[in-house]
Amino acid sequence: MSLLKMLAWLLFLIIFSLQLISSGRYEQREDFAVVIQPFFRNTLLPLDSMGKPDMSFFAADCIHFSVRGYAEMAMALWNNMLEPVGEKQTYNNFTYDRSKLRCPNPEKPFLSTGRNSGFGNSDLSLEETESSVPYWTVIVTAVAGVLVGSLLGWVVSRRRTKKHQRKADTENNIKITSL
Repeated sequence: MSLLKMLAWLLFLIIFSLQLISSGRYEQREDFAVVIQPFFRNTLLPLDSMGKPDMSFFAADCIHFSVRGYAEMAMALWNNMLEPVGEKQTYNNFTYDRSKLRCPNPEKPFLSTGRNSGFGNSDLSLEETESSVPYWTVIVTAVAGVLVGSLLGWVVSRRRTKKHQRKADTENNIKITSL
């Protein structure tokens, strides 16, 4: 799969997810909730004692996290899931301190959702909620994304082929004229 196709799919998934979350489709359910966990929104690059990026949090490719980095992200995600909606931490301070890991307490023994954080409607209506997005729009958008991704892939491939063909022709002309 080309990079452009992957980016198109990622963009589609992000837009679809945000649309699904903001639709309110699951706000009245007791058995399911969708909550954005913003622990990574305002995170800064961890620094070492010299003020340079602390590479111990990253893998050899400098893009993915190391075991230490994944442990930090896991702790931040867990803590975020326990914080009430509207009061969630939007950063991670990369201290690698296990004592910052929170535990559920008797007053709030569950993961925080909009509903149990006081943002949900107190009148429980467990009726089926109507989707704000018709099912066919998802199909049309997915097909359009595949077509656009394929078209962009074809255009890039075609340009590369022409570039390599011109380079080969130029090299052949140089060989012929130098004889």
